[in-house]
Amino acid sequence: MTLTDPRQAVDIEAALAPGPNGADVNSKVPFPMDGWLRVPAERYYSREFFDLEKEKLWPRVWQMAAREEEIPHPGDFVEYEIVGQSLLIVRQQDGSVKALHNACRHRATELGRGCGRFPGGQIVCPFHGWRWKIDGSISHVFGREGFDEETVRPEDIALREARCETWGGHVWINMDADAPPLLEALFPAAHILQRGGVQRMRAKWWKETVLNCNWKLAQEAFFEGWHVKQTHPQLYTYKDAADSEVNRQNTVYTPFVNGHGRFQSGDAKEGYGGKPDFLQAAKLNWSGQDAMTLERDITVFESVAGGMDTSDPAYVAKAIDALYEFWAGAGIPAPERTPEVLKLWGGDIHLFPNYLMLPMYANALCYRVRPHNDDPDWCRFEVWSLTTYPEGEDRGRLELSGRFDKDDADHWGLIPRQDFANLERMQRGIRNRSLTEIRLSEKWEVTIANMHQELDRRLAAGS
Repeated sequence: MTLTDPRQAVDIEAALAPGPNGADVNSKVPFPMDGWLRVPAERYYSREFFDLEKEKLWPRVWQMAAREEEIPHPGDFVEYEIVGQSLLIVRQQDGSVKALHNACRHRATELGRGCGRFPGGQIVCPFHGWRWKIDGSISHVFGREGFDEETVRPEDIALREARCETWGGHVWINMDADAPPLLEALFPAAHILQRGGVQRMRAKWWKETVLNCNWKLAQEAFFEGWHVKQTHPQLYTYKDAADSEVNRQNTVYTPFVNGHGRFQSGDAKEGYGGKPDFLQAAKLNWSGQDAMTLERDITVFESVAGGMDTSDPAYVAKAIDALYEFWAGAGIPAPERTPEVLKLWGGDIHLFPNYLMLPMYANALCYRVRPHNDDPDWCRFEVWSLTTYPEGEDRGRLELSGRFDKDDADHWGLIPRQDFANLERMQRGIRNRSLTEIRLSEKWEVTIANMHQELDRRLAAGS
């Protein structure tokens, strides 16, 4: 089942993942999944596996290439790089976006680096001065008289395009001309997120770090909230000492088709393992990350606390009422107030292959994890804090704040530093001779398994 309108409701049963692959897939992939819940260690460091990803995954999958705020005006561009392939994401005169392969059609010189604006709506090669319009069509060949006409036919020397579509405030690219439409590929993740208002969110900040960790291993740490008690003990604000995660967090993990996955709160149950201190947890989330919960949210929550027990469900309901009232008064478009939306607050959705959104209130924390420097042991880890601003507020052009060391306390809050501390240790551990595979929990880590099953289907395709 697929939907072309992301505003439509999703039939979750129809969107569930198909389960483990059979021999028709596994026989075509090195180090295939051993059933549903065992992941061979080599998938995280094998050169053979990494090269197959370069050939079969990254050139053929929809991937988040940019935030739309990075290119607000015609002629603005940002470079997107993935496993040695560079594309220029360019805002067009009519407001649409194109993804142009970043190579001169003459002698292959890269035409743009980083981000910027093409002056006069012209992309100029710094080597010989050939020029293209921002739509990729050739506008000037310096020294044309020295070329045979067959060599410089306009259709041959136009910049090549990748597939490019927008959704949710993001620009998505796919280098495969025969790829399915974006919303079909993002089903059902985009449809669930749309109802939470992510399409109205804009970036508050954007940073990155480089980690000595495989891209898959790095992102999998965020497919579950089960690690919070050990990794982020300050966030574990439950009132009693019961140590059952099943009863305490009541979290549901759902593997979807297309390799996407979700975790969120389940149906409310009275008397489960103690209630968390809502206000304390919100403050710690804000101070430790400044993303899912922002200072403006804390101000609203504190304004209605009075002498209430802030772990009492009555206080939580009052705080959320106040938040919706604040949004209405401030002209901030609110997410739908439905169980579908509210249950996802504090959870996350993974959009295959390498993008995560963790929505909460009118905000979201987002991660994009990519291979770095053609090396299976390294990744680029980018983090965005998104929020919803009053309608009509111009935030200007979004730029990367910088690349900061994983231990830089001046630029990373406590929560990401705690997470980063685990990732490189996992990469070192995955090469330990005593380890041939990692084993996953059927309850807590099923979306990790689902991501690997989809990856194998992609790698086996066409073999």
